[in-house]
Amino acid sequence: MSETLRNLLKEGKAPQHNTAITPHVGVLILHFQLYGCEDLKAKRKVFTPLRAVWGKEPDLAVAETADLEALDCATWTIAALGTSSQQITQRLDQVEKAIQEKVDAAILDIHREIL
Repeated sequence: MSETLRNLLKEGKAPQHNTAITPHVGVLILHFQLYGCEDLKAKRKVFTPLRAVWGKEPDLAVAETADLEALDCATWTIAALGTSSQQITQRLDQVEKAIQEKVDAAILDIHREIL
């Protein structure tokens, strides 16, 4: 923290910025088909990389959003935050490709939206 910022904070003044940062949000929804899962524990094991790898990334949020009790399918949503639509698109492309390589489940449908 700079000395100038420390002094402003002590005086109770917030620094003035002329530029506003508008965050962009991208949402990637993946519908998976599962084979051979006998129980929910086996289903969770298939998707462990989703939470373990991408759930810890600071610009991503990962959650199972539908088909929670189904053993033959799953729907996961990945939300990405960034400073531009282009950055979000590239990040979601990267995540989608990595998920296809690391998750042992067929992807039936992919929906993507930039907000």
